[in-house]
Amino acid sequence: MPASRRHHRTLAVLVNCLGVLAAVPALPPAAPRAVAAPARSAPPPALAAAPVGPVAAATPIPTGVPAVPPAVPTTGPAPVQPSMPPVSVAVGAAGTPAPGYRIEVRNAGPAPVETMVRQELPTGSRATTVTGGGQRTGPVGATTGEVTWRLRLPARSTTTLHTALAVTGPDRSVTAPACVYGTDGTRPYDCATATWVGAATAPTAPATAAPAWRRPPVLLAALAALLVVVGGVLGWAVWRRRRAAGTRGGTTRTGDDVPTAGTRPTRDGVPTGGGPGPAADRGTVYPRPALPTPTVRRRRPPVWLTVGVAAAVLAGVVGAAAWTATQRVAAMDTTKQPTSGAWVGSSVTGALGVPLRETAFEFTVYRVSCGAGVVPAAPAGGRPCLATVGVRNLTSEQQTWHGQLQRAYLPSGNWVAADEDATRVANLGRDVFAQPVAAGRRVLLPLVFTVHGAEPPKQLELRSGVFSAGVRVDVD
Repeated sequence: MPASRRHHRTLAVLVNCLGVLAAVPALPPAAPRAVAAPARSAPPPALAAAPVGPVAAATPIPTGVPAVPPAVPTTGPAPVQPSMPPVSVAVGAAGTPAPGYRIEVRNAGPAPVETMVRQELPTGSRATTVTGGGQRTGPVGATTGEVTWRLRLPARSTTTLHTALAVTGPDRSVTAPACVYGTDGTRPYDCATATWVGAATAPTAPATAAPAWRRPPVLLAALAALLVVVGGVLGWAVWRRRRAAGTRGGTTRTGDDVPTAGTRPTRDGVPTGGGPGPAADRGTVYPRPALPTPTVRRRRPPVWLTVGVAAAVLAGVVGAAAWTATQRVAAMDTTKQPTSGAWVGSSVTGALGVPLRETAFEFTVYRVSCGAGVVPAAPAGGRPCLATVGVRNLTSEQQTWHGQLQRAYLPSGNWVAADEDATRVANLGRDVFAQPVAAGRRVLLPLVFTVHGAEPPKQLELRSGVFSAGVRVDVD
């Protein structure tokens, strides 16, 4: 075989081998059903053990095990979603001479519910009448006294409770909120509040306005008008004096008794002296004497008049400044905590059970309790204080709020922010600050503050945003 033909055959074999190798990756898989097998429903165990056709080469997937593991494995148990029974509470003030309240607890569900009802007593009061087996507890573990009931609410029933209080001092408005909790006494189902208004603090007719002569603006206007009138009268008097003095000093004789220039004296109507000519036209026989120019002295107002006007003007200026400063000082809020920054709105201060509004939220603090047992797991290194707070979004948009903006002020002046971990535990694993509050919605939740020391907080500061002035609730 010639050498050229032998080389051509070798080259042809190499080209054919390269073509076969290049075509191998483009071939379909040998067992197409092995890939589709996991997507089909798993066969019964008896049939899964017997391989059929090319599927025998695939590894069978046990029943109930997913073919693909989850993309993000769970690292812990999901938060417990608390089941809220349809239990509600309503509080009303009784029309009695002493502070009294009517508490209605309603169970709208089809099953009975074990509950605990707590009514907070304001500072300086004590319970004189309690119905329904309630018990009054002292300030041990709480900032104020309270009345508690342990009730078993039948299905679709309403239970009515009554309390009467005795307060020290004169008649005043008394607010006593009440909440219904679960059996642990920490997770609130519902809360309500009412304010009893005594006869001494009952709203009366609006007071009549002060007389016009006692109003500071009217007095200042009258003083200014008086100064203007006095100044005008004095100016007119000075002008008259100057005019009179000028008239007396500037009088002259008339031309009846003094001959004028260019005429000659006559005797019986006939002129005397030389005849006509240039000499007769020169001057007069009796020249007119020169009159002295009168000196007019400028009149000045008396010293007493100048001093009086200056004193009146000075008194008016000082009075206006003093009145303006007094009004500004009276408008200042001396109870506001010293803060810095540009706050939106004005801060509002109130007591337990009183709804307080700020820029976005309406806060109502129903109860504050400190000590062991207020939360399932007390934080280490401090004493927990649990506050039952109602939050209502007053805006038309959802609003977010943060635990670091909620503060508890101690009697020493220091403050602590809300303990978010302990608050999550008190809410059964739910992070109440993770999701915003919907527009127009009201949420009721416990907040936990971890304080150091034996004294409970004196005041709570709650706000919706960083620049909101917030509200302050007196809890002592």
